[in-house]
Amino acid sequence: MAEVNPHGETLEANPRMPLEELERFMTDVLIGAGVPKADAEACGKVLIAADRRGMDTHGIQRLKLIYYDRIMSKQLSPITNFEVVRESPTTAVVDGHNGMGMVIATRCMQMAIDKAKKFGMGMVVARNSTHYGIAGYYSLMAAEQGCIGMNGTNARPSVCPTFAVEPMLGTNPLVFAFPTDEGFAWCLDCATSVVQRGKIEMYAREKKPVPEGWVINERGDFVTDTTQILRDLTTGKASCLPIGGAGEDLGGYKGYGFATAVEILSSCLQAGNFMLALTGTKDGKKVPIELGHFFLAVNIEAFRDANEFKQQVGEVCRTLRSAKKAPGIERIWTAGEKEHYTELFRKAHGVAIPAGLRPEMEQLRKELNLSQWHFPWDK
Repeated sequence: MAEVNPHGETLEANPRMPLEELERFMTDVLIGAGVPKADAEACGKVLIAADRRGMDTHGIQRLKLIYYDRIMSKQLSPITNFEVVRESPTTAVVDGHNGMGMVIATRCMQMAIDKAKKFGMGMVVARNSTHYGIAGYYSLMAAEQGCIGMNGTNARPSVCPTFAVEPMLGTNPLVFAFPTDEGFAWCLDCATSVVQRGKIEMYAREKKPVPEGWVINERGDFVTDTTQILRDLTTGKASCLPIGGAGEDLGGYKGYGFATAVEILSSCLQAGNFMLALTGTKDGKKVPIELGHFFLAVNIEAFRDANEFKQQVGEVCRTLRSAKKAPGIERIWTAGEKEHYTELFRKAHGVAIPAGLRPEMEQLRKELNLSQWHFPWDK
């Protein structure tokens, strides 16, 4: 079978790092920032999963900005105090005390899976957590252990309600994963907004404008200047649009509704902060961004034979891919398929490190005295 390259990556465009090396570098940075080794390794697994699956906005590109810088500014604690504050056979409420979100989320989802294996279903919610990387990682944990996985999180306000021009909601992903008989899970991992902040950050590094229709200003006009957008998102002068875009004509109220549901599930069950309490600033100073998450696992064997379920889910996917294609289209994809083939491609060829990211990696190496690291672009 010919190699599949879902994103059309050009191998010569940027220097590339093998997945294993990139994961070790990210782990070393987190250890250098004060994260205990086992926790740093857990975080590294989540971060490299993003780069491995082609979700470049949530891997190495966010290591400095979201994790290292926040640890340095004391918005994020490198030491994770994982406290179960309430528990039943099928549920739990966890307080993460502003520790590493990826550590908190991994433990929460495993708790939900363990409960589901014993009682059929498990749900765990967390408060006072922090950015947990790609949401799909946790739903895939469930799929890999014979469960249906669902999870979501709230986030810093960046998305406006339909007909509003003020950011109130986060990009609030709502993520599902189902095991299949195809060797990879069906996994829908996406925000409830047209775009999430990480992609705008990536465009800014590349000095590219975003497409019209992603972001509006306080007058309701579409804006595309990434540097200005990132400034204005923090001051409430710009807003990302919910899935469906502005207004109701193309279904913007649907994305708005899903984002609200995620906000409720990420805050109200666990008595956590929500919306404008998650800006990360107070009286002009940086403060912890106390996020909430929810994790749900459903044991397939509680309903039917797991292998039969996987076969039927696979058949659903194959039937969808067999649909009549639009003119000029070579392939119809199902959720998780592009990520699977991207993972195979990057296992063979590594991850591209764009020019705008290299100075950040060099700065981390210098500040943490990681002199053992030599990058492909070093002279």
